Amino acid sequence: MTDRIGTAEGSDPRLPRIAELVEPTVEAMGYGLVRIVINPGRAPRLQVMVERKDESPLSLEDCAEVSRAISAVLDVEDPIPSSYTLEVSSPGIDRPLTRAADFERFAGYEAQVELTDPIEGQRRFKGRILGLQGDAVRMAGLEREALLPLRLIRRAKLVLNDELLAAEAMRARRAKE
Repeated sequence: MTDRIGTAEGSDPRLPRIAELVEPTVEAMGYGLVRIVINPGRAPRLQVMVERKDESPLSLEDCAEVSRAISAVLDVEDPIPSSYTLEVSSPGIDRPLTRAADFERFAGYEAQVELTDPIEGQRRFKGRILGLQGDAVRMAGLEREALLPLRLIRRAKLVLNDELLAAEAMRARRAKE
């Protein structure tokens, strides 16, 4: 997960090690690792978000298959010594954008981006993704275009709207053909 952006995943020091353990298995199975999060509490939950490399919709069977495979890896390596619940899920329609490549893949769609440090007094941006320019994301907002350095992106996700829903419906139709 070396090409990941954002600090949300970096908040728990165990996450890079967990990603290092599970990513080869996930990749070998034909999936891509989107995000890993540990939700703390009395019963911690390890959420592993994956997507199919062929971009077809993720099924419940896919999630179960990935869960069984990475559970075996995690049981051997034991990166979380206490008990926890493993949850494997799809990124969903309004998916998080966690890699630089996501901003190219989803160029043309609307996104919300939160930065770690403000640019010209602004920390949150919403607008159409125009792609990458060097090490920055180009976004067209309501008032202006902005260049958001990848190193400052804390979290980003697609905005759920009619355009995104229509694109997802078309993608699902193509996957059935």
